[in-house]
Amino acid sequence: MAKKKKMDRALYEAELHRLQAELVEMQEWVKSTGARVVVIFEGRDAAGKGGAIKRITEYLNPRIARVVALPAPTERQRTQWYFQRYVEHLPAAGEIRLFDRSWYNRGGVERVMGYCTPEEHRRFLRQTPIFERMLVEDGIIVLKYWFSVSDKEQLKRFKSRLTDPMRQWKLSPTDLESITKWEDYSRAKDEMFVHTDIDSAPWHVVESEDKRAARINMIHHLLSSIPYERIERPELVFPKRPKSTGYRRTERSLQHQVPDYAGTLPPDPGEDYQDPEDEALNGNGYSEVDVELDLDIAVAEGAEPENA
Repeated sequence: MAKKKKMDRALYEAELHRLQAELVEMQEWVKSTGARVVVIFEGRDAAGKGGAIKRITEYLNPRIARVVALPAPTERQRTQWYFQRYVEHLPAAGEIRLFDRSWYNRGGVERVMGYCTPEEHRRFLRQTPIFERMLVEDGIIVLKYWFSVSDKEQLKRFKSRLTDPMRQWKLSPTDLESITKWEDYSRAKDEMFVHTDIDSAPWHVVESEDKRAARINMIHHLLSSIPYERIERPELVFPKRPKSTGYRRTERSLQHQVPDYAGTLPPDPGEDYQDPEDEALNGNGYSEVDVELDLDIAVAEGAEPENA
């Protein structure tokens, strides 16, 4: 089957800028009305969650819109109620919280990798719908997004990270082990959806083979799911600067100045960094890394790539 052409870069950047302006308007509505918003980002490793979060928060106030990306629980946290360490990160009035992975760790990686017991997993599936209904009943807007990517595309992104110094930190032994457990993760996700895809907090699946289109689709859906309105900001008037009272700045020779490294740079900056997963598109709409990696990724003859 022929590949679908990826979203044009110029079109993507223009629409992204427009949506980011709308995100700023939504933020002002959240701040003004005291709304509380929780957005959960889940999905396969390398499915594009982090890139979407980065574009959402680019122009937002970090005091209002914060990313929650928790490390592995401490020994003390392991003895607490499972949801306890997430509760302290929930928003107060006028705040947005973006969970880069969330309590759904237990439904995915913990379940597949054996980091929790079968009983802990069953308890998680029972308690999660109750927990999320409590959040919604208390007035919190809860939006859950699952970023879906095929096994072939995930492997391409993993391989590109092996040689990309900007992204090597994103590749962990657990990520690589997930390659061998693709179907286990698929079954865990399906079971998790059966129990947690509830009317008050449904799952929204984002097809992310094309990262640009995925970001545009996800951000547009987010904005359409929050009943925000434009908030008129008070007009700001610059005051007149008062006349000097004789202050003199401390001599620079008495201060520790940062050296002018910028002044030593050559006029030709060289080639710009291009994200091999997203930016280096050739005329066919495929990335250069797509062309190279297609040669060494084995796909069963006649089989369609599975998204999950």
